Amino acid sequence: MGVPLLDLKAQHATIRADVMAAISEVVESQQFILGPQVNQLEEAVAAYSNSRHAVGVSSGTDALLISLMAEEIGRGDEVITSPYSFFATAGCVSRVGARPVFVDIDPASFNLEPSGIEAAVTPRTKAIIPVHLYGQSADMDPIMEIAEKRNLVVIEDGAQAIGAEYKGRRAGSMGHYGCFSFFPSKNLGGAGDGGMVTTNDDERAEKLRVLRGHGAQPKYYHGVVGGNFRLDTIQAAVLLAKLKHLDEWTAGRQNNADIYRRLFGEAGVVVELGEMKGRRGLVLPRELPARRHIYNQFVVRLDGRDDLRAELREKKIGHEVYYPVPLHMQECYAGLGYGEGHFPASERAARESLALPIYPELTVEMIAEVVDAVTGFAREKRQGRGPR
Repeated sequence: MGVPLLDLKAQHATIRADVMAAISEVVESQQFILGPQVNQLEEAVAAYSNSRHAVGVSSGTDALLISLMAEEIGRGDEVITSPYSFFATAGCVSRVGARPVFVDIDPASFNLEPSGIEAAVTPRTKAIIPVHLYGQSADMDPIMEIAEKRNLVVIEDGAQAIGAEYKGRRAGSMGHYGCFSFFPSKNLGGAGDGGMVTTNDDERAEKLRVLRGHGAQPKYYHGVVGGNFRLDTIQAAVLLAKLKHLDEWTAGRQNNADIYRRLFGEAGVVVELGEMKGRRGLVLPRELPARRHIYNQFVVRLDGRDDLRAELREKKIGHEVYYPVPLHMQECYAGLGYGEGHFPASERAARESLALPIYPELTVEMIAEVVDAVTGFAREKRQGRGPR
């Protein structure tokens, strides 16, 4: 039958009337730039994320960029972050002229390992960007403790984590800034690019609003150099129509993760990360204590990942490899002085990780089809056979 990695049409079919009405309202009003829906969305996302403020911007990438700009981070500065993330995390650091400094990940969560941060701090360090990867929060308490002790800014990269929680606190509410993406494939996705920055600081929020409009305050008077980082009104309208369904969709993803665990467990191919002797077992995503995992992705690990991909393609099972080349090994960062072996947990994750379908509209039968394809391959690996 085949199972797609993501089926946005299935989601749209359930909310088509609301979305089209929201778009039509904007078109009829002709208020395409910073119309009233932008402010409404900002208030709704701030409340949802337990933050005082939310500022709509043009993308998740620009959310990171404008946060760095607001802190006046630039040439000669350093920013600590993960080498296992989407390129924008480090790319925005480079775009403001600063130097990304990488710290390896915790292999259980794929998130920044706090114990490695202190040794990476220098007199030039200005900020830390922890990434809440795949929908699970980074270990924020020790990160915030280091930041407070060293007087560093914390910019949460929550592009994949709207609604994720850490010890009862929402992603985007714990650092000085929280950055979200509304790329269409996200749990809360728009009809194009869009993003949001959350903060609990009144002055930072005001600076973000000024910067997103070329630094003008008032119009045509520029005290600072900003950029065109505005969130389109149509995007805000679409997102408002979708936001009221987000918790329901998250519950669907969490339920699908439970079904995966049950079916993989019944198949007897699952091992713990530290027990991959001979690396012939399948490692499932681990939910760490006191977390709300929203499953933007369901990422498994398996030695022979690329051989499994060939089999999944043959069976028309959707899948994706996120971040096959860690950031410290990207050609554009050769000048940073890192190389293979510097961050082994990130490098191993890049070799072994594979995202399987997890969207809420999946049926049990579709999940079972994915499980059957993966477990058949995993059993052959355990028995020492090569790919067919």
